[in-house]
Amino acid sequence: MSGRVPRAGRRPLVLRNPAFGRVWAGQLLTQAASRMFQVGAVWWLVGFASGGGHRGFDSGLFLMVSTLPAVALAPAVARIVAAWAHRTVLAGAAGVAGAVAAAAAVAERAGALPMAAVFAVGLALAACQAVFDPCLTTSVPELVQDADIEAATGFELSTQSVAGLAGGLLGPLVVDSGALSGVIACCAAAYLLAALLIVSVRFPRAAAPEQDPASDPAPRRRTLRQILASLPFIRRALLCFAAANVFTTAVYVVMPLYTRGVLGSTGSTVALLEAALGAGTLVGSFTGARLPGRPVAVGSVCLAVMAVALALPGLVADRVVALGALGAVGWCVGVIGVRFVALFQRMVPAGDKPGFFAVMQALLGATFPLSSLVFGVLGDHLTARSLCLVQGAGLVPVALALWWLCGRAGGDGAQAPADAAPALAAAGEPS
Repeated sequence: MSGRVPRAGRRPLVLRNPAFGRVWAGQLLTQAASRMFQVGAVWWLVGFASGGGHRGFDSGLFLMVSTLPAVALAPAVARIVAAWAHRTVLAGAAGVAGAVAAAAAVAERAGALPMAAVFAVGLALAACQAVFDPCLTTSVPELVQDADIEAATGFELSTQSVAGLAGGLLGPLVVDSGALSGVIACCAAAYLLAALLIVSVRFPRAAAPEQDPASDPAPRRRTLRQILASLPFIRRALLCFAAANVFTTAVYVVMPLYTRGVLGSTGSTVALLEAALGAGTLVGSFTGARLPGRPVAVGSVCLAVMAVALALPGLVADRVVALGALGAVGWCVGVIGVRFVALFQRMVPAGDKPGFFAVMQALLGATFPLSSLVFGVLGDHLTARSLCLVQGAGLVPVALALWWLCGRAGGDGAQAPADAAPALAAAGEPS
């Protein structure tokens, strides 16, 4: 007989664990504010601030600056999270971000912020978010009952797509209605409210790890190089997805350029395109585990579908076509995330998982700044429709490489366990 409590009659997760509910609300606010500022600032650069010949470079450079802290600060963030109380780290990161955004909002009211100041604010907010997100993931066991850890982890991951969807939708709309100052003010309010929510929470299960001097010393953890050397299939898959990210994450540069230069539209269209991408990712996250086939086969097909979808707006200049294409791209991203993260959870030894997932995030995230800068520079020399075709063409060899390099390794023979998919349902959104 199963000892699990029947779902019927159980209170929702955030009601069973009210401390987690408030911290989760803080996460939703910070991630929505971070995405709102990124998308809003990019649309401001493309539509209002940049000269006609530098829109691509300015927006690409801004996105590179905004995504670099998550990669460059990873070792420092790990030390901060390990050394300080998690409640202090979370509240401090949200509070500093709120203070930076509030100061920028006040300065913007006094006079238009120079472009360099906008870049500096983006860098500071991204650095705070780079501290906040991994600290919250690490804090989950301190906030929920032991039986709820998996569900809470999946719930926390799922909010990334929801927050990204909300922030990406609001950013361009607020810029169109109230310039960049409206976005900065909204972000300041969201960050400061998140800090207040977290300060008001007591982490019920936070405790210093107990050390028994009589016990055997903890086994020495393997280095990241040793971990990847022992997992050749996973190493090949990660390299393929890192290469794919160069072309897929460029969509955040291409979307505003396409809206401005091809569709001749406003921030509302950018918001709709962001919404289509985010909604597709959510649907893919929740349906990916139900697709038949081995992960490599599913992943290769999804990359091929993404190649067609990304190239399609370059062939047919139409808003409806672009919305459908980005919805399909988002769905494929969600499916790939669910299938492969669940597979990695099953294949990687338990003792190696912290180090492995750290290097996975760093490897996949490292391509985002590169992609932003490269496609930003190209955007000043090629039309947005040409950039769409470059994205699609670049994914074709990656899809073939995943099929050939990983399919012949036989590492995907086992499907992810049925109980792994729900907890990882929203892990598919690119970082």
